[in-house]
Amino acid sequence: MTWDFSIEPDYAAKLDWARDFVRERIYPLEVLDLDHASFRKQAAPLQDEVKAHGLWAAHLGPELGGQGYGQLRLGLLHEILGRSELAPYVFGCQAPDSGNAELIAIAGTEDQRERWMKPLLDGRLLSAFSMTEQGTGSDPRQFTTRAELDGDEWVLNGRKWFVGNASRADFHIVMAVTEPDASPRERMSMLIVPAGTPGISTRELGLMNDPDHRNPVWSHCEVGYEDVRVPAENLLGGRGEAFVLAQKRLGPGRIHHCMRWIGVCRRAFDMLCERAVSVSVHGGPLAQKQTVQNWVADCAAAIESARLLTLHTAWKIDQVGAENARTEIAMIKYHGATVLHDVIDKAIQVHGSLGFSTDMPLEQMYRWARAARIYDGPDEVHRVTVARRLLAQYEPVDVPTEHIPTRRAAAEAAR
Repeated sequence: MTWDFSIEPDYAAKLDWARDFVRERIYPLEVLDLDHASFRKQAAPLQDEVKAHGLWAAHLGPELGGQGYGQLRLGLLHEILGRSELAPYVFGCQAPDSGNAELIAIAGTEDQRERWMKPLLDGRLLSAFSMTEQGTGSDPRQFTTRAELDGDEWVLNGRKWFVGNASRADFHIVMAVTEPDASPRERMSMLIVPAGTPGISTRELGLMNDPDHRNPVWSHCEVGYEDVRVPAENLLGGRGEAFVLAQKRLGPGRIHHCMRWIGVCRRAFDMLCERAVSVSVHGGPLAQKQTVQNWVADCAAAIESARLLTLHTAWKIDQVGAENARTEIAMIKYHGATVLHDVIDKAIQVHGSLGFSTDMPLEQMYRWARAARIYDGPDEVHRVTVARRLLAQYEPVDVPTEHIPTRRAAAEAAR
């Protein structure tokens, strides 16, 4: 099968515009002391420019309000947007909203699309994906949050953990057990829960990269649901379909994360190289020291390997669908997270104490990079998935297939 990562000239021009736009219009916002509300106000006119250039909500097809670019072209865009954590919001493709829009597009009714998905795509609403529970690791079979049908309403009870933007969202998509007697993969359903519904409580969490939860784009919360009632028609998809829907939502989303990580790596690499040619120690520039040269060479190769693996995965999803690219999706998650950490680490090292200080963005990038090995499933689980799927292609043998004496005997017998 021939791989083809080529793009049309008009889309290449759009990427060039996006690259300049992120650097010239979004980078300056990073150094302003903006809270969530002021950032959204600053971002609004920028979002209009993105829409005018046909790059808004590029993760969905045109019939759903997106651009229909496919995963490969979307990945190339995300590589640019990853250079600033503010950029995805300006381009209408930030998590968790992008994944939630895709989820409602896949499973929602016409009324749900009209009420929740379209305003979400327009940037008029924000959402949260309320799935994980503390202490369950990566095993959703242990989830205890329950929803029971009481007449024409669902009654929701439980606690969710590390829910992105729960305190800022207009609605939550909640994964809850509705079929306790069914098989593990058919026990849970998804419900759309408006944020103002009585019985919802949120506690914002301090993170390694945001201990005071002051990030203008992201927040993460512990969320309690106590006798929360929503109409029966707020069921998203069918009963017991949450596990399958979650996989459809999370799979392609990892492409977006991994390609954004390439953008982070590029920015850190640029800082590394700039520092190497700018500073001299022990009689010459850092760029002439063999250790620094090794860092530059190794980081460049690592970034390119992660980029090509991610592009190939995106291309394969476009060709045969996410379900048939599960091995590649899992592989880029743990490989890309490792590259992300290592490149930023080397960039900090070459800057010394300056890189460790908040006068450079590297320390914040480094702290957030640590989370990459946890969210969307820990790396260990993805490694197991890849290993199992690859090993399933092999059969046990009594004598190794490449056993030379056996091969020699067969060759002589065939002469």
